[in-house]
Amino acid sequence: MGDTIVRLRRSSPVLRRSGLSVLAMVALAPGVARSAVSSLQTATPAQVRSVQHSPPSRGAGAATFPSIQTYPHAGPVSQPRRIPGTSGAPGFSTHGPWGVFNYGNGEPAGFGPIGLYAVAPWAEDWSGLRNGKPDHDPFDVLKFIPLNNDGSVWLSFSGETRLRNWWEQRPNLGTQKPNDSGRFGVRNLYGADLHIGPHLRFFGQLINADAGGWGGYGYTANYRTRLDVQQAFVEWRQPVLGTQTGFIFGRQQFLDAPSYILYNRETPNVPLSWNGFRLYSVGHRIRFDAYDFVQTNITPAAMFHDTENYATRLYGVNATLAPGQFHLGLEKVRSFLDMFYIGYKLTGSSAAIATRTATASGATTRNNFGMRWYGSAPSFEFSVGALWQGGTFNYARTNLPRPVSAYAINTIIGYRHTPSPVHPFLGVQADLYSGGDARRTNGTVGTYIAPYSPQTNYLDTTTYISPSNLIALSPVIRLTPRNNLTVQFKAPFLWRDSTNDPIYGPSGRYVFRHAFSGGYVGVVPQISLSIQLNRHLTWTQYAARFFTSDSLTRAGGSSGSYYQNNVVFRF
Repeated sequence: MGDTIVRLRRSSPVLRRSGLSVLAMVALAPGVARSAVSSLQTATPAQVRSVQHSPPSRGAGAATFPSIQTYPHAGPVSQPRRIPGTSGAPGFSTHGPWGVFNYGNGEPAGFGPIGLYAVAPWAEDWSGLRNGKPDHDPFDVLKFIPLNNDGSVWLSFSGETRLRNWWEQRPNLGTQKPNDSGRFGVRNLYGADLHIGPHLRFFGQLINADAGGWGGYGYTANYRTRLDVQQAFVEWRQPVLGTQTGFIFGRQQFLDAPSYILYNRETPNVPLSWNGFRLYSVGHRIRFDAYDFVQTNITPAAMFHDTENYATRLYGVNATLAPGQFHLGLEKVRSFLDMFYIGYKLTGSSAAIATRTATASGATTRNNFGMRWYGSAPSFEFSVGALWQGGTFNYARTNLPRPVSAYAINTIIGYRHTPSPVHPFLGVQADLYSGGDARRTNGTVGTYIAPYSPQTNYLDTTTYISPSNLIALSPVIRLTPRNNLTVQFKAPFLWRDSTNDPIYGPSGRYVFRHAFSGGYVGVVPQISLSIQLNRHLTWTQYAARFFTSDSLTRAGGSSGSYYQNNVVFRF
């Protein structure tokens, strides 16, 4: 493949000049998918086991097909394949020096999911290339560039180009026009990571994005941005009393929370980024994290004009314990326990509360105290989380306060049959987000909010329903019949927690033509298909049908189909 790309570059002036030449060269390399499938069909079981969670091996005769977990999704449960240890191959891993917290997809370490590549590219550690020759992959030469003789000063480049299109028959339960909307988005995220010795590093990342299509809607700055700084920070890391302790200051991604609480803002083109500091310490069996951020203001239209939004804050303290393994019957269980305080301060539509017929604007402070216990055994996986959300809401005009008391419970548990050739995961997911009473103008606000973009596909791939005043119950079935292909089925049944509180969507409460008095909202059967075409190209598709309940249909809601297609190149 490397020789093919070199020949393409030499023979095509268009590719040499094009800004998308990297993506084009990878996409045009012939036989990528065919060789992946062919290698998979002829590989021995031992070869499959040796590479199913690993980057392409440097050893002679190793299987060359990619792993579906080259770029793993968030969540410790229902990954495509059981990951017994870190996602890297023996002797080579892009995980940091986090010990037991690198288990599985690396989320326990607090820097987001990491396979060969990570959601936060600066979480990848490519220093393992210091003493070895680059792989046959043409992009390895960009992952470790020594700038001095011993390689202690080195530079690493990262990049992502994502093409995404949607088709929506009745957007937002029929409340958003036009019908049969087709949207298209493209984004580019390219960064550089400079390491100066073992302690100091600088990371910077640029973004540009655009959107189009027919019947498009909602194209705010989250979808369209001129070239600007997505991330720029400095980090100092130092061993302290047997721990790896670090301090990060600047503009950065933050993923150290359960992804059903906050995540990366996946559906729009522009991910979330934060400005401030983060202090972390990772020990043998316990780690800590403290942080204080303001959100990046991405609304300025000019290039390199993004600023800070001091009205939107995120701060908190997290701790994760890695207790020793224990036995449950004949099963040996490995688990992690998260305990956290997460604080929000925000204004605008995300802070508004529902009234009888509309919303009341204001400002809110939300204090989230919670825990999550998650882990796995040979035949099952589980995650159980709960939090209480306190705080205040202050009306915009009068500044009169109302106390907040809300809660959320999030669970998923399932059976995993690892020896099966399709690696099935059969589970059930149950989520409860408290509702309040929109009729009240004083007293306690009981509606839970999650304003910072929880993982899109955790609850509902259409994103028509937000995690407020909601009860959701869904089967989860995942099959991975090939090392580079996985399919997941879900069908969340949805109810309101309180019939005195409305249904909430991505832009706040829904207002239908007639009053909705029922509790049952509907069911959303959905399927996702993900194929790792090669080490750098991922093709993912989502399809869903939102069946609104009879009472919601009478109120003016509409059933509708949804389809999303993604092609992502990354290195």
